[in-house]
Amino acid sequence: MKGEFPSNSTVILVHAAWADGSCWSKIILPLQQRGLGVICAPIPMTTLSEDAASLSRVLERTRGPLVLVGHAYSGAVIAAVREERVKSLIYVAALAPDEGEPVAEVFYRDEPHPDQPKMVPDSNDLVWMPEDAFGRALAHKASAKQASIAAALQRPIAVQCVREPAPKPLWKSKPTWYLVAEEDRMINPKTQHFMAERMRAKVRPHPVDHTPMYADPKVVIDVILEAAHETLSA
Repeated sequence: MKGEFPSNSTVILVHAAWADGSCWSKIILPLQQRGLGVICAPIPMTTLSEDAASLSRVLERTRGPLVLVGHAYSGAVIAAVREERVKSLIYVAALAPDEGEPVAEVFYRDEPHPDQPKMVPDSNDLVWMPEDAFGRALAHKASAKQASIAAALQRPIAVQCVREPAPKPLWKSKPTWYLVAEEDRMINPKTQHFMAERMRAKVRPHPVDHTPMYADPKVVIDVILEAAHETLSA
């Protein structure tokens, strides 16, 4: 349905660690069909500040109001940009460090799930995910084929991304939504609730795994559309 939103509105989807923009493939067309522009922003996953700079360059390509959507690690990235046209932030099982906190501090805040894999940097200070962890922890509710594709597409994240202290986060001044993945095996749902409440986000809990965009994309789409309706159409 066209005309629901200002014609130059754009949703920016930012991928997490061990992923690329293709992780949003089931989200893109439904948003476009509602009249929203969609960009899957690539980030290098080298440092938090470099990732934020990369996202800022993507935002420069747009001209209208923006909704930023971050999954997992990229929750820290979407909060690190400075752009007045951002109308709302959406966290999909995402990490939300406060000013001065590194991502690792919030990631390890609560007891890990037994199936959370060991994440050890290689000789280049890059962290790769074991292939079997995609079906066991990252996307255990997705199909085996989807988990296998995600494993094949994975990109590593540099250790510095999770060690660098976060700047003052944008969620302190923008409306925020948080999709809590209640069956997440990567980020403890208790941690997700803590971050969402600290942000005073609109909390939307669902019985999904760490990557709901694979197994249950509708819940992701619904949260994005809710935020878009409340913040872009005002």
